[in-house]
Amino acid sequence: MTDTNKAGTIRKVAGPLIVADGMRDVQMHDVVRVSEKKLIGEVIELRGDKASIQVYEDTAGIGPGEPVYVTGEPLSVELAPGLIESIYDGIQRPLTEIAKAEGDRISRGVEVPKLDREKKWTFVPVAAVGDSVSAGDVLGTVEETPAVTQKIMVPYGVSGTVEWIFDGDATILEPIARIKDEKGNITELPMMQKWPVRRRRPYQTKKVPREPMVTGQRIIDALFPIAKGGVACVPGPFGSGKTVVQHQLAKWSDSDIIVYIGCGERGNEMTDVLKEFPELLDPRTGLPLMKRTVLIANTSDMPVAAREASIYTGITIAEYFRDMGYKVAIIADSTSRWAEALREMSGRLEEMPGEEGYPAYLSTRLAEFYERAGNVVCLGKDNREGAVTAIGAVSPPGGDTSEPVSQATLRIVKVFWGLSADLAYQRHFPAIDWLKSYSLYLNTLNPYFNDHIDENWSQKIDRIRALLQQESELNEIVSLVGFDSLGEKDRLTLECTRSIREDFLQQNAFREVDRFTPPEKQAEMLDIILGWFDLASAAVKDGASCADATPEDLMMRIAAMKYEPEDTWVSYYQSLRADLQTYFRALAQKGGDE
Repeated sequence: MTDTNKAGTIRKVAGPLIVADGMRDVQMHDVVRVSEKKLIGEVIELRGDKASIQVYEDTAGIGPGEPVYVTGEPLSVELAPGLIESIYDGIQRPLTEIAKAEGDRISRGVEVPKLDREKKWTFVPVAAVGDSVSAGDVLGTVEETPAVTQKIMVPYGVSGTVEWIFDGDATILEPIARIKDEKGNITELPMMQKWPVRRRRPYQTKKVPREPMVTGQRIIDALFPIAKGGVACVPGPFGSGKTVVQHQLAKWSDSDIIVYIGCGERGNEMTDVLKEFPELLDPRTGLPLMKRTVLIANTSDMPVAAREASIYTGITIAEYFRDMGYKVAIIADSTSRWAEALREMSGRLEEMPGEEGYPAYLSTRLAEFYERAGNVVCLGKDNREGAVTAIGAVSPPGGDTSEPVSQATLRIVKVFWGLSADLAYQRHFPAIDWLKSYSLYLNTLNPYFNDHIDENWSQKIDRIRALLQQESELNEIVSLVGFDSLGEKDRLTLECTRSIREDFLQQNAFREVDRFTPPEKQAEMLDIILGWFDLASAAVKDGASCADATPEDLMMRIAAMKYEPEDTWVSYYQSLRADLQTYFRALAQKGGDE
Protein backbone atom coordinates (compact mmCIF):
# COMPACT_ATOMS: atom_id res chain seq x y z
CA MET A 1 0.00 0.00 0.00
CA THR A 2 1.17 3.56 -0.68
CA ASP A 3 2.86 5.18 2.31
CA THR A 4 0.59 7.87 3.75
CA ASN A 5 0.75 10.42 6.54
CA LYS A 6 -2.15 12.35 8.03
CA ALA A 7 -1.96 15.96 6.94
CA GLY A 8 -5.36 17.60 6.81
CA THR A 9 -9.00 17.53 7.78
CA ILE A 10 -12.03 17.65 5.52
CA ARG A 11 -14.03 20.88 5.79
CA LYS A 12 -16.39 20.61 2.81
CA VAL A 13 -17.71 17.86 0.57
CA ALA A 14 -19.39 18.74 -2.76
CA GLY A 15 -19.77 15.61 -4.85
CA PRO A 16 -16.36 14.63 -6.24
CA LEU A 17 -14.79 17.83 -4.79
CA ILE A 18 -13.45 17.90 -1.24
CA VAL A 19 -11.92 20.92 0.50
CA ALA A 20 -9.50 20.19 3.34
CA ASP A 21 -7.38 22.43 5.58
CA GLY A 22 -4.04 21.75 7.23
CA MET A 23 -2.57 21.00 3.78
CA ARG A 24 0.22 23.61 3.72
CA ASP A 25 2.98 21.13 2.79
CA VAL A 26 1.04 19.53 -0.08
CA GLN A 27 1.89 20.36 -3.72
CA MET A 28 -0.36 20.71 -6.76
CA HIS A 29 -1.39 17.40 -8.33
CA ASP A 30 -0.20 15.37 -5.36
CA VAL A 31 -2.15 12.19 -4.67
CA VAL A 32 -3.96 12.04 -1.33
CA ARG A 33 -6.10 9.47 0.47
CA VAL A 34 -9.43 10.76 1.72
CA SER A 35 -11.07 9.56 4.99
CA GLU A 36 -10.46 6.23 6.66
CA LYS A 37 -11.75 4.56 3.50
CA LYS A 38 -8.57 5.82 1.79
CA LEU A 39 -10.34 7.08 -1.33
CA ILE A 40 -7.91 8.21 -4.04
CA GLY A 41 -7.86 11.94 -4.73
CA GLU A 42 -5.68 14.56 -6.42
CA VAL A 43 -4.96 18.12 -5.31
CA ILE A 44 -6.20 20.54 -7.99
CA GLU A 45 -6.13 23.88 -6.14
CA LEU A 46 -4.18 25.37 -3.21
CA ARG A 47 -5.13 28.47 -1.25
CA GLY A 48 -3.07 28.99 1.88
CA ASP A 49 -3.39 25.80 3.90
CA LYS A 50 -6.62 24.84 2.16
CA ALA A 51 -6.54 22.32 -0.68
CA SER A 52 -9.27 21.46 -3.17
CA ILE A 53 -9.16 17.76 -4.00
CA GLN A 54 -10.91 15.95 -6.83
CA VAL A 55 -11.72 12.44 -5.68
CA TYR A 56 -11.63 9.58 -8.15
CA GLU A 57 -14.13 7.44 -6.22
CA ASP A 58 -17.66 7.88 -4.89
CA THR A 59 -17.67 10.29 -1.92
CA ALA A 60 -21.10 9.27 -0.56
CA GLY A 61 -20.96 9.06 3.24
CA ILE A 62 -17.80 11.17 3.54
CA GLY A 63 -18.23 14.23 5.78
CA PRO A 64 -16.38 17.16 7.40
CA GLY A 65 -13.95 16.31 10.16
CA GLU A 66 -12.58 13.18 8.52
CA PRO A 67 -8.84 12.94 7.85
CA VAL A 68 -6.90 13.40 4.63
CA TYR A 69 -3.65 11.44 4.19
CA VAL A 70 -0.85 12.60 1.90
CA THR A 71 1.44 10.41 -0.19
CA GLY A 72 3.92 13.08 -1.27
CA GLU A 73 3.76 11.80 -4.85
CA PRO A 74 2.04 13.15 -7.97
CA LEU A 75 -0.51 11.05 -9.82
CA SER A 76 1.72 8.61 -11.71
CA VAL A 77 1.57 5.48 -13.81
CA GLU A 78 3.79 2.42 -13.52
CA LEU A 79 5.60 1.55 -16.73
CA ALA A 80 7.05 -1.92 -17.21
CA PRO A 81 6.29 -5.27 -18.87
CA GLY A 82 2.70 -6.27 -18.14
CA LEU A 83 0.93 -3.27 -19.68
CA ILE A 84 -0.09 -4.97 -22.93
CA GLU A 85 -3.41 -6.91 -22.81
CA SER A 86 -4.35 -5.13 -19.57
CA ILE A 87 -7.57 -3.25 -18.88
CA TYR A 88 -7.32 -0.41 -16.39
CA ASP A 89 -9.62 2.16 -14.91
CA GLY A 90 -8.76 5.86 -15.20
CA ILE A 91 -6.10 5.75 -12.46
CA GLN A 92 -4.41 2.57 -13.74
CA ARG A 93 -6.02 0.12 -11.35
CA PRO A 94 -6.19 -3.29 -13.10
CA LEU A 95 -9.88 -4.10 -13.35
CA THR A 96 -9.28 -7.80 -13.97
CA GLU A 97 -7.30 -8.15 -10.73
CA ILE A 98 -9.83 -6.07 -8.80
CA ALA A 99 -12.64 -8.30 -10.08
CA LYS A 100 -10.76 -11.36 -8.82
CA ALA A 101 -10.32 -9.79 -5.39
CA GLU A 102 -13.63 -7.97 -5.03
CA GLY A 103 -16.11 -9.68 -7.35
CA ASP A 104 -18.53 -7.78 -9.55
CA ARG A 105 -18.98 -4.88 -7.10
CA ILE A 106 -15.79 -2.88 -6.50
CA SER A 107 -15.55 -1.53 -2.98
CA ARG A 108 -14.23 1.99 -2.40
CA GLY A 109 -10.60 2.49 -1.46
CA VAL A 110 -9.51 -0.85 -2.91
CA GLU A 111 -5.81 -0.94 -3.68
CA VAL A 112 -4.30 -3.50 -6.04
CA PRO A 113 -0.80 -3.31 -7.57
CA LYS A 114 -0.99 -1.65 -10.96
CA LEU A 115 1.39 -4.20 -12.45
CA ASP A 116 2.02 -7.81 -11.46
CA ARG A 117 4.86 -7.88 -8.90
CA GLU A 118 5.25 -11.66 -8.91
CA LYS A 119 5.44 -12.55 -12.59
CA LYS A 120 8.92 -13.31 -13.94
CA TRP A 121 9.94 -11.79 -17.27
CA THR A 122 12.88 -12.95 -19.38
CA PHE A 123 15.30 -10.02 -19.56
CA VAL A 124 17.77 -10.17 -22.46
CA PRO A 125 20.61 -7.64 -21.96
CA VAL A 126 21.62 -5.34 -24.81
CA ALA A 127 24.07 -3.10 -22.93
CA ALA A 128 27.31 -4.55 -21.55
CA VAL A 129 29.41 -3.87 -18.47
CA GLY A 130 31.55 -0.80 -19.06
CA ASP A 131 29.12 0.85 -21.48
CA SER A 132 28.43 4.53 -20.95
CA VAL A 133 24.65 5.07 -20.87
CA SER A 134 22.22 7.93 -20.37
CA ALA A 135 18.46 8.49 -20.39
CA GLY A 136 16.72 6.58 -23.17
CA ASP A 137 19.53 4.11 -23.88
CA VAL A 138 18.32 0.51 -24.08
CA LEU A 139 19.60 -1.79 -21.34
CA GLY A 140 17.81 -4.90 -22.56
CA THR A 141 14.58 -6.30 -23.98
CA VAL A 142 11.62 -8.32 -22.73
CA GLU A 143 9.21 -10.15 -25.04
CA GLU A 144 5.94 -9.04 -23.48
CA THR A 145 3.73 -10.71 -26.08
CA PRO A 146 4.59 -12.35 -29.42
CA ALA A 147 3.62 -9.02 -31.03
CA VAL A 148 5.39 -6.59 -28.66
CA THR A 149 8.97 -6.56 -27.38
CA GLN A 150 9.53 -4.00 -24.65
CA LYS A 151 12.81 -2.12 -24.55
CA ILE A 152 13.93 -1.57 -20.96
CA MET A 153 15.45 1.90 -21.06
CA VAL A 154 17.58 3.99 -18.72
CA PRO A 155 15.12 6.27 -16.90
CA TYR A 156 15.20 10.04 -17.31
CA GLY A 157 17.74 11.68 -15.00
CA VAL A 158 20.07 8.67 -14.77
CA SER A 159 23.43 8.40 -16.57
CA GLY A 160 26.80 6.80 -16.03
CA THR A 161 28.65 3.53 -16.62
CA VAL A 162 27.12 0.05 -16.49
CA GLU A 163 28.69 -1.69 -13.47
CA TRP A 164 26.54 -4.82 -13.66
CA ILE A 165 23.71 -6.10 -15.85
CA PHE A 166 21.36 -9.02 -15.35
CA ASP A 167 20.59 -11.84 -17.76
CA GLY A 168 17.61 -14.13 -17.10
CA ASP A 169 14.18 -14.12 -15.46
CA ALA A 170 13.25 -11.34 -13.03
CA THR A 171 10.23 -9.52 -11.65
CA ILE A 172 9.66 -5.88 -12.52
CA LEU A 173 10.97 -4.81 -9.08
CA GLU A 174 14.19 -6.81 -9.05
CA PRO A 175 17.32 -4.90 -10.18
CA ILE A 176 18.46 -5.65 -13.72
CA ALA A 177 21.36 -3.16 -13.89
CA ARG A 178 23.62 -0.99 -11.74
CA ILE A 179 24.74 2.37 -13.08
CA LYS A 180 27.71 4.26 -11.60
CA ASP A 181 27.65 8.03 -12.14
CA GLU A 182 30.57 10.48 -12.32
CA LYS A 183 30.57 10.97 -8.55
CA GLY A 184 30.83 7.26 -7.89
CA ASN A 185 27.20 6.85 -6.78
CA ILE A 186 25.58 3.59 -7.86
CA THR A 187 21.94 3.42 -8.91
CA GLU A 188 20.14 0.08 -9.09
CA LEU A 189 17.57 -0.02 -11.86
CA PRO A 190 14.55 -2.36 -11.91
CA MET A 191 12.45 -2.87 -15.04
CA MET A 192 9.64 -0.73 -13.61
CA GLN A 193 9.68 3.05 -13.65
CA LYS A 194 7.07 5.59 -12.58
CA TRP A 195 6.09 8.72 -14.48
CA PRO A 196 3.75 11.61 -13.48
CA VAL A 197 0.80 11.56 -15.89
CA ARG A 198 0.57 15.34 -16.28
CA ARG A 199 4.20 15.67 -17.33
CA ARG A 200 5.07 14.87 -20.94
CA ARG A 201 7.91 12.42 -21.45
CA PRO A 202 11.03 14.06 -22.96
CA TYR A 203 12.50 13.42 -26.40
CA GLN A 204 15.30 14.82 -28.56
CA THR A 205 13.39 16.55 -31.35
CA LYS A 206 9.91 16.56 -32.84
CA LYS A 207 9.69 16.05 -36.61
CA VAL A 208 7.08 16.90 -39.23
CA PRO A 209 4.99 13.73 -39.84
CA ARG A 210 5.47 12.54 -43.42
CA GLU A 211 4.22 8.95 -43.37
CA PRO A 212 0.49 8.11 -43.41
CA MET A 213 -1.17 5.93 -40.84
CA VAL A 214 -2.81 3.41 -43.15
CA THR A 215 -6.25 2.57 -41.78
CA GLY A 216 -7.73 0.44 -44.57
CA GLN A 217 -10.78 2.75 -44.54
CA ARG A 218 -10.95 4.06 -48.09
CA ILE A 219 -12.53 7.45 -47.40
CA ILE A 220 -9.88 8.14 -44.76
CA ASP A 221 -6.79 6.91 -46.60
CA ALA A 222 -7.79 8.44 -49.93
CA LEU A 223 -9.57 11.70 -49.11
CA PHE A 224 -8.72 12.59 -45.49
CA PRO A 225 -5.50 10.80 -44.46
CA ILE A 226 -3.84 11.15 -41.09
CA ALA A 227 -0.09 11.03 -40.59
CA LYS A 228 1.67 8.84 -38.06
CA GLY A 229 2.20 11.31 -35.24
CA GLY A 230 -0.82 13.36 -36.32
CA VAL A 231 -3.95 14.48 -34.48
CA ALA A 232 -7.56 13.99 -35.59
CA CYS A 233 -11.06 14.33 -34.25
CA VAL A 234 -14.27 12.48 -35.09
CA PRO A 235 -17.26 14.68 -34.23
CA GLY A 236 -20.83 13.67 -34.90
CA PRO A 237 -24.30 13.40 -33.38
CA PHE A 238 -25.60 10.39 -31.47
CA GLY A 239 -25.92 7.33 -33.69
CA SER A 240 -23.66 8.60 -36.48
CA GLY A 241 -20.99 5.97 -35.89
CA LYS A 242 -18.16 7.66 -33.94
CA THR A 243 -17.46 4.58 -31.86
CA VAL A 244 -17.66 2.28 -34.89
CA VAL A 245 -15.14 4.42 -36.79
CA GLN A 246 -12.78 4.41 -33.82
CA HIS A 247 -13.13 0.65 -33.41
CA GLN A 248 -12.21 0.22 -37.08
CA LEU A 249 -9.15 2.42 -36.64
CA ALA A 250 -8.09 0.46 -33.56
CA LYS A 251 -8.57 -2.85 -35.37
CA TRP A 252 -7.02 -2.16 -38.76
CA SER A 253 -4.62 0.80 -38.61
CA ASP A 254 -0.96 -0.07 -39.13
CA SER A 255 0.06 1.15 -35.67
CA ASP A 256 2.35 -1.01 -33.57
CA ILE A 257 0.50 -0.36 -30.30
CA ILE A 258 -3.13 0.65 -29.61
CA VAL A 259 -4.12 2.53 -26.44
CA TYR A 260 -7.93 2.68 -26.34
CA ILE A 261 -9.57 4.98 -23.76
CA GLY A 262 -13.28 4.70 -23.06
CA CYS A 263 -13.75 8.10 -21.44
CA GLY A 264 -17.24 8.44 -20.00
CA GLU A 265 -18.75 6.18 -22.65
CA ARG A 266 -21.45 3.56 -22.12
CA GLY A 267 -20.42 0.34 -20.46
CA ASN A 268 -21.84 -1.77 -23.30
CA GLU A 269 -19.44 -0.11 -25.79
CA MET A 270 -16.41 -1.02 -23.69
CA THR A 271 -17.90 -4.51 -23.31
CA ASP A 272 -17.96 -4.80 -27.11
CA VAL A 273 -14.27 -3.88 -27.20
CA LEU A 274 -13.45 -6.44 -24.52
CA LYS A 275 -15.32 -9.16 -26.38
CA GLU A 276 -14.15 -8.34 -29.91
CA PHE A 277 -10.46 -7.51 -29.51
CA PRO A 278 -9.37 -10.90 -28.05
CA GLU A 279 -11.27 -12.69 -30.85
CA LEU A 280 -10.11 -10.49 -33.75
CA LEU A 281 -6.99 -11.60 -35.55
CA ASP A 282 -4.53 -8.80 -36.22
CA PRO A 283 -3.89 -8.70 -40.01
CA ARG A 284 -0.27 -7.68 -39.36
CA THR A 285 0.70 -10.50 -36.98
CA GLY A 286 -2.06 -13.12 -37.26
CA LEU A 287 -2.39 -12.94 -33.45
CA PRO A 288 -5.35 -11.66 -31.38
CA LEU A 289 -5.54 -7.87 -31.49
CA MET A 290 -5.25 -7.67 -27.69
CA LYS A 291 -1.60 -8.78 -28.04
CA ARG A 292 -0.73 -5.15 -28.89
CA THR A 293 -3.51 -3.28 -27.07
CA VAL A 294 -3.92 -1.48 -23.74
CA LEU A 295 -7.48 -0.66 -22.66
CA ILE A 296 -8.48 2.07 -20.22
CA ALA A 297 -12.13 1.94 -19.20
CA ASN A 298 -13.82 4.89 -17.55
CA THR A 299 -17.49 4.35 -18.30
CA SER A 300 -20.34 6.78 -17.75
CA ASP A 301 -21.32 5.24 -14.40
CA MET A 302 -17.79 5.59 -12.97
CA PRO A 303 -16.78 8.70 -10.97
CA VAL A 304 -16.80 11.83 -13.14
CA ALA A 305 -13.45 13.16 -11.91
CA ALA A 306 -11.58 10.04 -13.10
CA ARG A 307 -12.33 10.92 -16.73
CA GLU A 308 -9.52 13.48 -16.73
CA ALA A 309 -7.11 10.99 -15.14
CA SER A 310 -7.97 8.37 -17.78
CA ILE A 311 -6.96 10.73 -20.60
CA TYR A 312 -3.60 11.53 -19.01
CA THR A 313 -2.97 7.90 -18.03
CA GLY A 314 -3.54 6.81 -21.63
CA ILE A 315 -1.29 9.41 -23.24
CA THR A 316 1.54 8.67 -20.76
CA ILE A 317 1.41 4.94 -21.55
CA ALA A 318 1.40 5.83 -25.27
CA GLU A 319 4.49 8.03 -24.82
CA TYR A 320 6.27 5.18 -23.01
CA PHE A 321 5.88 2.86 -25.99
CA ARG A 322 6.70 5.73 -28.37
CA ASP A 323 10.05 6.10 -26.59
CA MET A 324 10.86 2.50 -27.57
CA GLY A 325 10.50 3.45 -31.24
CA TYR A 326 6.95 2.18 -31.70
CA LYS A 327 4.18 3.85 -33.71
CA VAL A 328 1.35 4.20 -31.20
CA ALA A 329 -2.29 5.14 -31.81
CA ILE A 330 -4.21 6.53 -28.84
CA ILE A 331 -7.96 6.59 -29.32
CA ALA A 332 -10.09 8.58 -26.87
CA ASP A 333 -13.86 8.08 -26.88
CA SER A 334 -14.88 10.75 -26.11
CA THR A 335 -13.19 14.02 -25.14
CA SER A 336 -16.64 15.65 -24.76
CA ARG A 337 -17.25 13.54 -21.64
CA TRP A 338 -13.91 14.70 -20.26
CA ALA A 339 -14.88 18.33 -20.99
CA GLU A 340 -18.17 17.79 -19.13
CA ALA A 341 -16.18 16.56 -16.12
CA LEU A 342 -14.01 19.69 -16.32
CA ARG A 343 -17.17 21.80 -16.40
CA GLU A 344 -18.56 20.08 -13.32
CA MET A 345 -15.34 20.45 -11.33
CA SER A 346 -14.97 24.08 -12.43
CA GLY A 347 -18.50 24.82 -11.24
CA ARG A 348 -17.85 23.22 -7.85
CA LEU A 349 -14.64 25.26 -7.53
CA GLU A 350 -16.80 28.34 -8.19
CA GLU A 351 -14.56 29.50 -11.03
CA MET A 352 -15.69 32.13 -13.52
CA PRO A 353 -17.42 30.11 -16.29
CA GLY A 354 -16.62 30.47 -19.96
CA GLU A 355 -18.90 29.77 -22.92
CA GLU A 356 -21.81 27.42 -22.09
CA GLY A 357 -20.46 26.94 -18.58
CA TYR A 358 -17.21 25.28 -19.64
CA PRO A 359 -14.08 26.53 -17.86
CA ALA A 360 -12.06 29.28 -19.54
CA TYR A 361 -9.07 26.92 -19.71
CA LEU A 362 -10.93 24.26 -21.75
CA SER A 363 -8.87 24.93 -24.90
CA THR A 364 -5.64 24.81 -22.92
CA ARG A 365 -6.44 21.39 -21.42
CA LEU A 366 -7.43 19.96 -24.79
CA ALA A 367 -4.26 21.35 -26.37
CA GLU A 368 -2.12 19.85 -23.60
CA PHE A 369 -3.50 16.43 -24.52
CA TYR A 370 -3.25 16.67 -28.31
CA GLU A 371 0.17 18.34 -28.27
CA ARG A 372 1.64 15.26 -26.60
CA ALA A 373 1.11 13.46 -29.91
CA GLY A 374 3.77 13.73 -32.58
CA ASN A 375 6.58 12.08 -34.50
CA VAL A 376 9.77 12.34 -32.44
CA VAL A 377 13.41 11.33 -32.29
CA CYS A 378 13.57 9.52 -28.95
CA LEU A 379 16.20 9.87 -26.25
CA GLY A 380 19.07 7.40 -26.63
CA LYS A 381 22.18 6.88 -28.72
CA ASP A 382 20.44 5.00 -31.54
CA ASN A 383 18.24 8.02 -32.48
CA ARG A 384 15.23 5.75 -32.95
CA GLU A 385 12.01 7.40 -34.06
CA GLY A 386 8.62 6.86 -32.48
CA ALA A 387 5.20 8.39 -32.97
CA VAL A 388 1.97 8.92 -31.05
CA THR A 389 -1.12 9.46 -33.20
CA ALA A 390 -4.03 10.92 -31.21
CA ILE A 391 -7.62 10.44 -32.37
CA GLY A 392 -10.41 11.84 -30.23
CA ALA A 393 -14.16 11.50 -30.63
CA VAL A 394 -16.28 14.57 -29.92
CA SER A 395 -19.96 14.20 -29.05
CA PRO A 396 -21.58 17.60 -29.62
CA PRO A 397 -25.22 17.79 -28.48
CA GLY A 398 -27.44 17.33 -31.52
CA GLY A 399 -24.38 17.19 -33.77
CA ASP A 400 -23.88 20.96 -33.44
CA THR A 401 -20.15 21.45 -34.03
CA SER A 402 -20.39 25.14 -33.18
CA GLU A 403 -20.43 24.26 -29.46
CA PRO A 404 -17.27 25.02 -27.40
CA VAL A 405 -15.68 21.55 -27.20
CA SER A 406 -15.88 20.97 -30.98
CA GLN A 407 -14.58 24.46 -31.76
CA ALA A 408 -11.72 24.20 -29.28
CA THR A 409 -10.78 20.80 -30.72
CA LEU A 410 -10.92 21.99 -34.33
CA ARG A 411 -8.47 24.79 -33.53
CA ILE A 412 -5.96 22.15 -32.42
CA VAL A 413 -6.32 19.09 -34.67
CA LYS A 414 -5.35 18.85 -38.33
CA VAL A 415 -7.81 16.17 -39.48
CA PHE A 416 -11.57 16.56 -39.18
CA TRP A 417 -13.70 13.51 -39.95
CA GLY A 418 -17.17 15.06 -39.71
CA LEU A 419 -19.85 12.41 -39.36
CA SER A 420 -23.29 12.81 -40.89
CA ALA A 421 -26.45 11.45 -39.28
CA ASP A 422 -28.11 11.38 -42.73
CA LEU A 423 -25.39 9.09 -44.11
CA ALA A 424 -25.60 6.88 -41.04
CA TYR A 425 -29.38 6.52 -41.44
CA GLN A 426 -28.80 5.56 -45.09
CA ARG A 427 -26.51 2.77 -43.81
CA HIS A 428 -23.55 4.43 -45.50
CA PHE A 429 -20.46 3.44 -43.52
CA PRO A 430 -18.17 5.14 -42.67
CA ALA A 431 -20.62 8.05 -42.34
CA ILE A 432 -17.87 10.63 -42.92
CA ASP A 433 -19.25 13.64 -44.81
CA TRP A 434 -16.88 14.24 -47.74
CA LEU A 435 -18.09 17.83 -48.16
CA LYS A 436 -17.44 18.91 -44.55
CA SER A 437 -14.35 16.89 -43.60
CA TYR A 438 -10.76 17.89 -44.26
CA SER A 439 -7.13 16.85 -43.70
CA LEU A 440 -4.30 19.36 -43.40
CA TYR A 441 -1.74 16.59 -43.90
CA LEU A 442 -2.48 16.20 -47.63
CA ASN A 443 0.46 18.28 -48.83
CA THR A 444 2.97 16.44 -46.65
CA LEU A 445 1.54 12.96 -47.36
CA ASN A 446 0.95 13.22 -51.11
CA PRO A 447 4.66 12.68 -51.94
CA TYR A 448 4.59 9.43 -49.93
CA PHE A 449 1.49 8.15 -51.76
CA ASN A 450 2.89 9.21 -55.15
CA ASP A 451 6.24 7.50 -54.48
CA HIS A 452 5.05 4.32 -52.75
CA ILE A 453 1.50 3.63 -53.99
CA ASP A 454 0.73 5.28 -57.35
CA GLU A 455 2.60 8.04 -59.13
CA ASN A 456 -0.75 9.62 -60.09
CA TRP A 457 -2.32 9.24 -56.64
CA SER A 458 -2.69 12.96 -55.85
CA GLN A 459 -4.13 13.70 -59.31
CA LYS A 460 -6.76 10.99 -58.89
CA ILE A 461 -7.72 12.26 -55.44
CA ASP A 462 -8.07 15.83 -56.77
CA ARG A 463 -10.40 14.56 -59.50
CA ILE A 464 -12.51 12.60 -57.01
CA ARG A 465 -12.86 15.69 -54.80
CA ALA A 466 -13.85 17.84 -57.78
CA LEU A 467 -16.46 15.32 -58.94
CA LEU A 468 -18.03 15.05 -55.46
CA GLN A 469 -18.21 18.83 -55.25
CA GLN A 470 -19.77 18.94 -58.71
CA GLU A 471 -22.34 16.37 -57.61
CA SER A 472 -23.42 18.65 -54.78
CA GLU A 473 -23.95 21.52 -57.22
CA LEU A 474 -25.88 19.30 -59.68
CA ASN A 475 -28.11 17.98 -56.89
CA GLU A 476 -29.13 21.56 -56.10
CA ILE A 477 -30.13 22.03 -59.75
CA VAL A 478 -32.05 18.74 -59.73
CA SER A 479 -33.93 19.75 -56.59
CA LEU A 480 -34.99 22.99 -58.30
CA VAL A 481 -35.82 22.00 -61.88
CA GLY A 482 -35.78 18.19 -61.89
CA PHE A 483 -33.50 15.46 -63.20
CA ASP A 484 -34.90 15.65 -66.75
CA SER A 485 -33.39 19.12 -67.16
CA LEU A 486 -29.85 17.70 -67.02
CA GLY A 487 -27.87 16.97 -70.15
CA GLU A 488 -26.23 13.62 -70.90
CA LYS A 489 -22.84 14.83 -69.64
CA ASP A 490 -24.24 15.91 -66.27
CA ARG A 491 -26.20 12.68 -65.92
CA LEU A 492 -23.00 10.76 -66.53
CA THR A 493 -21.26 12.84 -63.83
CA LEU A 494 -23.99 11.91 -61.33
CA GLU A 495 -23.62 8.24 -62.30
CA CYS A 496 -19.86 8.48 -61.72
CA THR A 497 -20.24 10.11 -58.29
CA ARG A 498 -22.84 7.49 -57.34
CA SER A 499 -20.22 4.87 -58.16
CA ILE A 500 -17.58 6.75 -56.13
CA ARG A 501 -19.92 6.94 -53.13
CA GLU A 502 -21.34 3.44 -53.22
CA ASP A 503 -18.53 1.42 -54.78
CA PHE A 504 -15.52 3.17 -53.24
CA LEU A 505 -16.32 5.32 -50.20
CA GLN A 506 -18.87 2.96 -48.66
CA GLN A 507 -17.45 -0.04 -46.80
CA ASN A 508 -18.97 -3.07 -45.12
CA ALA A 509 -17.31 -3.64 -41.74
CA PHE A 510 -18.95 -7.05 -41.44
CA ARG A 511 -17.49 -8.49 -44.65
CA GLU A 512 -13.97 -9.69 -44.08
CA VAL A 513 -12.78 -8.82 -47.57
CA ASP A 514 -14.18 -5.26 -47.42
CA ARG A 515 -13.45 -4.11 -43.88
CA PHE A 516 -9.80 -3.39 -44.73
CA THR A 517 -8.52 -2.23 -48.14
CA PRO A 518 -4.78 -1.75 -48.70
CA PRO A 519 -3.78 1.49 -50.47
CA GLU A 520 -2.59 -0.42 -53.57
CA LYS A 521 -6.09 -1.84 -54.03
CA GLN A 522 -7.62 1.58 -53.36
CA ALA A 523 -5.49 3.08 -56.14
CA GLU A 524 -6.64 0.38 -58.59
CA MET A 525 -10.30 0.90 -57.63
CA LEU A 526 -9.99 4.63 -58.30
CA ASP A 527 -8.23 3.88 -61.57
CA ILE A 528 -11.11 1.63 -62.70
CA ILE A 529 -13.83 4.18 -61.81
CA LEU A 530 -12.01 7.16 -63.35
CA GLY A 531 -10.94 5.07 -66.38
CA TRP A 532 -14.56 4.10 -67.01
CA PHE A 533 -15.65 7.74 -66.57
CA ASP A 534 -13.08 8.95 -69.12
CA LEU A 535 -14.18 6.33 -71.67
CA ALA A 536 -17.86 7.07 -71.01
CA SER A 537 -17.33 10.85 -71.26
CA ALA A 538 -15.62 10.44 -74.63
CA ALA A 539 -18.49 8.24 -75.85
CA VAL A 540 -21.14 10.76 -74.71
CA LYS A 541 -19.18 13.55 -76.38
CA ASP A 542 -19.31 11.54 -79.62
CA GLY A 543 -23.09 11.24 -79.37
CA ALA A 544 -23.71 8.18 -77.18
CA SER A 545 -26.41 8.37 -74.50
CA CYS A 546 -25.73 8.12 -70.79
CA ALA A 547 -27.59 4.78 -70.79
CA ASP A 548 -25.24 3.42 -73.47
CA ALA A 549 -22.21 4.59 -71.45
CA THR A 550 -23.38 2.78 -68.31
CA PRO A 551 -23.92 -0.86 -69.36
CA GLU A 552 -25.53 -2.77 -66.51
CA ASP A 553 -23.21 -5.78 -66.54
CA LEU A 554 -20.03 -3.71 -66.44
CA MET A 555 -21.40 -1.36 -63.78
CA MET A 556 -22.29 -4.39 -61.67
CA ARG A 557 -18.72 -5.64 -62.01
CA ILE A 558 -17.39 -2.23 -60.95
CA ALA A 559 -19.70 -2.35 -57.92
CA ALA A 560 -18.46 -5.84 -57.03
CA MET A 561 -14.75 -5.08 -57.34
CA LYS A 562 -14.34 -4.13 -53.67
CA TYR A 563 -15.41 -7.64 -52.66
CA GLU A 564 -12.62 -9.34 -54.63
CA PRO A 565 -10.30 -11.18 -52.22
CA GLU A 566 -6.61 -10.41 -51.93
CA ASP A 567 -5.40 -13.31 -54.06
CA THR A 568 -7.63 -12.54 -57.09
CA TRP A 569 -8.28 -8.78 -57.20
CA VAL A 570 -5.29 -7.98 -59.43
CA SER A 571 -6.42 -10.35 -62.19
CA TYR A 572 -10.07 -9.27 -61.70
CA TYR A 573 -9.17 -5.61 -62.23
CA GLN A 574 -7.04 -6.40 -65.29
CA SER A 575 -9.92 -8.32 -66.83
CA LEU A 576 -12.44 -5.56 -65.98
CA ARG A 577 -10.19 -2.88 -67.43
CA ALA A 578 -9.79 -4.86 -70.66
CA ASP A 579 -13.54 -5.47 -70.95
CA LEU A 580 -14.25 -1.75 -70.49
CA GLN A 581 -11.83 -0.92 -73.30
CA THR A 582 -13.44 -3.56 -75.55
CA TYR A 583 -17.00 -2.34 -74.84
CA PHE A 584 -16.32 1.33 -75.51
CA ARG A 585 -14.28 0.52 -78.61
CA ALA A 586 -17.29 -1.39 -79.93
CA LEU A 587 -19.61 1.45 -78.92
CA ALA A 588 -17.48 3.99 -80.80
CA GLN A 589 -17.39 1.72 -83.85
CA LYS A 590 -21.17 1.33 -83.68
CA GLY A 591 -21.58 5.09 -83.54
CA GLY A 592 -19.26 5.52 -86.51
CA ASP A 593 -21.17 2.95 -88.55
CA GLU A 594 -24.40 4.80 -87.89
